Amino acid sequence: MEQIPKSTAPYQAGVTGPSVNNEANSSGVSWAAVIGGGFVTAALSLILLALGTGLGLSSVSPWSNVGVSTSTIGTAAIVWLILMQIISSSMGGYLAGRLRTKWANIHTDEVYFRDTAHGFLAWAVALVITAAFLAAAAASMVGAATSSAAGGTGRATGVQAEGLQADPNEYFVDTLFRSESAKPDSNSTSVRGEAGRIFANAFRQGDIPAADKSYLAQLVAARTGLSQADAEKRVSDVFARAQETADTARKTVAHSLLWAFLALLIGAFCASFAATIGGRQRDHVVIV
Repeated sequence: MEQIPKSTAPYQAGVTGPSVNNEANSSGVSWAAVIGGGFVTAALSLILLALGTGLGLSSVSPWSNVGVSTSTIGTAAIVWLILMQIISSSMGGYLAGRLRTKWANIHTDEVYFRDTAHGFLAWAVALVITAAFLAAAAASMVGAATSSAAGGTGRATGVQAEGLQADPNEYFVDTLFRSESAKPDSNSTSVRGEAGRIFANAFRQGDIPAADKSYLAQLVAARTGLSQADAEKRVSDVFARAQETADTARKTVAHSLLWAFLALLIGAFCASFAATIGGRQRDHVVIV
């Protein structure tokens, strides 16, 4: 009968044998250092954001030919956003690496990886904190503005209040009913609401249907005294301007998000790299 070797007999027989523990008792992540670095990054981001906003508002003016141009403001905002991420993320990542626990008997490559992970985690924690704070602040300001507007009129009820509805097409709808001669203004809420819904449907389809265009021109002609042909031309011109404005806003938002993505990516890299510097200095601390 073949004998089972002694080295493998306990395992094949279902008996638990002695095992060598090669894992450390402490975790590979110092969450205290990560959270601390994240809060520092978030705090510095908000401070630098307030500073950049103040500098930007002080450089613009409602008067023509006074202050810097819109393009200059946009470029400066992008540069400041990138610098803000570099400064805050580097400081938070450095602290996350410097304040972490010193790992004993760990290979140098593993230490470098853990420091990089500490910096990235600190940046991620800061991003979540900052996003939550800004979202809460924006919701609070919007709610306060709505409540103030409703309380001031005494008859406003949310978005149903006359003149308080946030409609991006409101300006263009108003231009449809401008008249060369001043006339007493009558209750035209339903007419403007219907015109706004026609425009909204036209934006979804990309063009105004012929029937809607003819009907809208009739409304414009009745309100302004224009001929049917001139009213249809006004409808086409105003719709084209509204489309151009919407396309410009879309491109602006898209470019802003792309630059924000680049700035955040740079911030993640700076936080990870700074954490390796802080961790290296932490390991070279000499006990006196």
